[in-house]
Amino acid sequence: MIHVIMGLKGSGKTKKMIDGINAAVAQAHGDVVCIEYGKKLTYDISYKVRLVDSKEYGINSTEMLKGFLSGLHAGNFDITHVFIDNLYKTIGADKAAAEAFVAWCAKFAADNSMEITITISEDPAEASEEMKKYL
Repeated sequence: MIHVIMGLKGSGKTKKMIDGINAAVAQAHGDVVCIEYGKKLTYDISYKVRLVDSKEYGINSTEMLKGFLSGLHAGNFDITHVFIDNLYKTIGADKAAAEAFVAWCAKFAADNSMEITITISEDPAEASEEMKKYL
């Protein structure tokens, strides 16, 4: 299952994601991973979450992020939840690439019995019909 939290800067996307992360840690029977751009969530989420800074790994495209997610899963089949904060900061503000990535994530999550939550800084009213089904 995939969830997209979309909104303009300052609309509370990260707060919703932090609440979701902490709820997942409390309820999950597996591991929780959070991929962020920069180290800003360190003190806001549980120490039980595997916090990954995408800048440290040089992730700057959807292809790299797909490979990274696949590698995480290959190394740990116990991951039940993945959270990606601010997709556009990690991959750049390419709407078409982001939409294709979200569709890939939906299939990847379904195939591997995990939940993926992604935050995107964009006006939800401008989202495509394909993207709106994940909101």
